[in-house]
Amino acid sequence: MADMLTVQTAASALWFLPFAAPIGVWVALNDMARMKIPNKAVVALFVVFAVIGLVALPLADYPWRFLHLVVVLVIGFVLNLAGALGAGDAKFAAVMAPFIALQDVTMFCMLFAATLIVGFALHRTARAIPAVQRATPNWESWKRKKDFPMGLCLGAALILYLVIGALYGQR
Repeated sequence: MADMLTVQTAASALWFLPFAAPIGVWVALNDMARMKIPNKAVVALFVVFAVIGLVALPLADYPWRFLHLVVVLVIGFVLNLAGALGAGDAKFAAVMAPFIALQDVTMFCMLFAATLIVGFALHRTARAIPAVQRATPNWESWKRKKDFPMGLCLGAALILYLVIGALYGQR
């Protein structure tokens, strides 16, 4: 695993993790409950990167990471227009992008794919359990048969990426 993470150092992951993780959890829960990712969460994650990135990343890398945001935002916009992705999902994915080192993109995509498969299976299983339904009776994602709360997997993937970086990042 350590060989797969080339730029995301343990130090930078440790800087980002305590600030990004609560936002990732907020996004996951809110998307399951309301099928919406709040714009406040998108702005909060952007602010975390903009502020913490100044101390967590080498100054030469910091401005280039904003290009990640622009590229993912354009891709997300196109996917949203095609009906393949919600607008909130596209915006949140875009503000997640600067946290991902360019050299880690392939590993992150594999991590996101795994998170998507596991998240989908767990979500569909949980909504079929009566006790879960009773505990969260107003969750919109339980009612939607075709839609899926992608924020669940986006938030989880960001958190897992930072945890892996903190544990195995190059030192």
